[in-house]
Amino acid sequence: MTGAAGVILAIETSCDETAVAVLRGRGELLAGEVASQVELHNRFGGVVPEVASRNHLLALRPLIEGALGEARVRPAELAGLAATAGPGLATSLMVGFSAAKGLAVVLGKPFFAVNHIEGHLLSPFFGGAVEPCVALVVSGGHTLLVEVLRVGDYRVLGQTRDDAAGEAFDKVAKLIGLPYPGGPEIDRRAKGGDAKRFSLPRSMMDSGDLAFSFSGLKTAVRYLLPKVNLAEEQTVADLCASFQEAVVEVLVAKTMRAARRCAARLVTVSGGVSCNSRLRKRMREACGAEGIELRLAEPALCTDNAAMIAFVAAGRLERGDISALTAEISPNLALVAG
Repeated sequence: MTGAAGVILAIETSCDETAVAVLRGRGELLAGEVASQVELHNRFGGVVPEVASRNHLLALRPLIEGALGEARVRPAELAGLAATAGPGLATSLMVGFSAAKGLAVVLGKPFFAVNHIEGHLLSPFFGGAVEPCVALVVSGGHTLLVEVLRVGDYRVLGQTRDDAAGEAFDKVAKLIGLPYPGGPEIDRRAKGGDAKRFSLPRSMMDSGDLAFSFSGLKTAVRYLLPKVNLAEEQTVADLCASFQEAVVEVLVAKTMRAARRCAARLVTVSGGVSCNSRLRKRMREACGAEGIELRLAEPALCTDNAAMIAFVAAGRLERGDISALTAEISPNLALVAG
């Protein structure tokens, strides 16, 4: 197979970030470009699909050219092209997916359609070998626990039945009047708050399974708001801390339960919400108490990025696992078929 030492160009446009990465092998990131749309969507309090897709179209070509220039790789030297196939917003996915597939056809290179969740799932192993573990993937639209046996061999242990944790953070932030994206803002405000001031539900904590539910917690906050004064900064901080603790406590407890059931000696955490400082602290404490190794994805690999997509594709390139050019996007693409 031709190419500059297995160099992959990957594109990620599943939601509101346009990202391009150039990766040599499975660990040498030659370039990583991201065009954020946070300011564009902030005034709407959330992502508007039409705005997202239109701005992907505007940003993508300059990002590709910039990434190749930074990497000092000519298109003809690439070993393959990769793009996120799903899950995500259909109109956003189509932009990056069509571009990568088109380049693959024109250049006569292999094409890799990559699952966005698998990108997050494997991101804690970026640059190295994937090991068996119990993984918590917790991002804006996804919250699930996965037993990783080997690359491509996954067992979903439990997932959210309604709002993902990241969605709950954003929706509660909007209720409180905090700017989008809500997760980082709640994390910041919570640092000065009293997490015990407001009693909020720990949904499905004692369900006996490994499923999650966060819509009830969001509703509990909504019912609480008429009883508190959001003009008081301390009240906002206390509410943020109380809400955050309710989410984190459930995530940690269920992850440790999954690790015990699977007799796992390694736990990984990835996805945008894994940047939350309280989640990282509590997860370190819980794993340390049980003698379990914890591996957290690097912050740069937690939000939507193309490096994680390139990492998955690089492993598939090594195995000769190439996608058909008839592959299509799948907005509801599952990690495990069936």
